[in-house]
Amino acid sequence: MSDTALPRLVFLPGLACDERLWEAQMPAMPAALRPRVADVSRHHDTIEAMAAALLAQEDGPLLLAGASMGGMVAMEAARQAPGRIAGLALLGTSPLPETPEMHALRSAAIEEFAAGRAEAVIRANVAFAFHPTNATDPALVQRYLAMVLDAGAEQLIRQNRAVMARPDARLHLGDLRCPVLLMCGEADRLTPPDCTHAMAALIPQAEVVWLAEAGHMLTMEAPEAVNAALLRWLAPFLR
Repeated sequence: MSDTALPRLVFLPGLACDERLWEAQMPAMPAALRPRVADVSRHHDTIEAMAAALLAQEDGPLLLAGASMGGMVAMEAARQAPGRIAGLALLGTSPLPETPEMHALRSAAIEEFAAGRAEAVIRANVAFAFHPTNATDPALVQRYLAMVLDAGAEQLIRQNRAVMARPDARLHLGDLRCPVLLMCGEADRLTPPDCTHAMAALIPQAEVVWLAEAGHMLTMEAPEAVNAALLRWLAPFLR
């Protein structure tokens, strides 16, 4: 198969994240798949609009790897253009709509962001973002804080609102016919294992990878294991 006939591999960062979320993955990915990190979450206000913009940026078939909010965008892109999605990798994400409890927590956080108190909120979130062991790694935590705080209050507010209004992906996941990889940290407290179990129940052909000693920030906490799983998922597209 010629390189031009191969699908394009696109990585989708999570909320308030950027290409730094995937910095351990990009160098390990097959160059023939022309991997890139999308930035649609920085320019659009809803999950639906982010997915539509992603589809408009590229021609032809796509392999989408999305983490957290990026996974929500990937699932929505598959709903909007199922014939264009060659494969999905969904890491630490949820197909469920926002719960009332999370809506209240995000609303309170948005008030703090608007008041200029983003750093206090994000620092408190470290315990939820990482496995307890990783939450005590100063270098890892600093990389996370720098990335999220660099997003700024406006991005934090807008992207949280997009996640709060996200569609219910369960309504269409059963229609997927492409190869699907699901990954979840066993200690994920933001999109806990029940979210991955819900996706697996709807996508019976999906491969599920559980990562021990990892929380929500899989690509940063367990980069080698994430890369190995992604390369297995991608191998059939290179034959």
